[in-house]
Amino acid sequence: MAALPYWRLSSFYLFYFALLGSTAPFLALYFDHLGFNAARIGELVAIPMLMRCVAPNIWGWLGDYTGRRLAIVRFGAICTLLTFSLIFIDKSYAWLAMVMALHAFFWHAVLPQFEVITLAHLSGQASRYSQIRLWGSIGFIITVVLLGRLFEWLSLDIYPVALVLIMAGIILASFWVPNAQPLQGARVAGEGFLRQLRNPGVLAFYICVGLMQVSHGPYYTFLTLHLERLGYSRGLIGMLWAVGVVAEVLVFLLMSRILARFSVRRVLLASFLLAALRWLLLGSLAEFLWVLLFAQVLHAATFGSFHAAAIHFVQRSFGPRQQGQGQALYAALAGTGGALGALYSGYSWNALGASWTFSLASLAAFAAAVIIATRMQEDRP
Repeated sequence: MAALPYWRLSSFYLFYFALLGSTAPFLALYFDHLGFNAARIGELVAIPMLMRCVAPNIWGWLGDYTGRRLAIVRFGAICTLLTFSLIFIDKSYAWLAMVMALHAFFWHAVLPQFEVITLAHLSGQASRYSQIRLWGSIGFIITVVLLGRLFEWLSLDIYPVALVLIMAGIILASFWVPNAQPLQGARVAGEGFLRQLRNPGVLAFYICVGLMQVSHGPYYTFLTLHLERLGYSRGLIGMLWAVGVVAEVLVFLLMSRILARFSVRRVLLASFLLAALRWLLLGSLAEFLWVLLFAQVLHAATFGSFHAAAIHFVQRSFGPRQQGQGQALYAALAGTGGALGALYSGYSWNALGASWTFSLASLAAFAAAVIIATRMQEDRP
């Protein structure tokens, strides 16, 4: 067996999620710096999320058809940088909308294909995946902390330059990684997908996936602006984002034990209820630092335990021939919900204010909890 290229694979995850760490907390802040109102900010942030509904399926089909996954990763990384660099030409709304759509179309092509390459390298060592993926969370944490400090010292005008440098890191890492091909099995049409989708609780689960991402709309779009207007420094805001990701990493490390003790239904129900609490705290009591810290620790539930339990549910609910379609539907609904969340929060932020916008997010999460409690059957731990 060839030696695992641990650091080469890890470097890619580090830079890829460093880019996410530079966009999730600071993209809306940059658009606000350019003078756009809340509605326009929500629309611009929603565009990359909408691309997540489309791009992975197109590039995934191309990867299956050609088998040239690493070439797609490298092409997508280069085109991400080139299309985003168009931001230096103009800063009008229409031009930025085009830049957001183009770069996201290529950016969302990269990770699914790279995951296949990583798992091919890990053949026989699948338990080491978390050791590699951990560097993605480290990249996110480093970026939010460093950029938060940097934007305290320098103008937000340098923000696009920081993103381009991280995108260049993704390109370099993609060319450092050696190729690997997964073992080829027989390709069988998933004609039973719709039938399995009608199994008890499955449709309810997918509705709740969309609701969870809708509830994250104000968080990913306006949290940084919300905290800045409450008087928090950009450096501290970056550290608060990092607290959430650290909590996420810790719960990932514990999820195998949690799912061995509690059913998927109970983990999902707890995740939705804690999400409802988290959004209420962020909307109404974020001026108290201890409350804000507690709310950020709840990211362990609103993303960590939810995502791990959701992946487990999809794997359990579909047969081997339908797994790909089940995961694709999960990604598509997550992207759709995220886009709707960004849009509604953009329109409600000025009209209703932060408290009511986060209250609507809490209501969406609570609605998902009710659906899980009433529509999903209890399963064995």
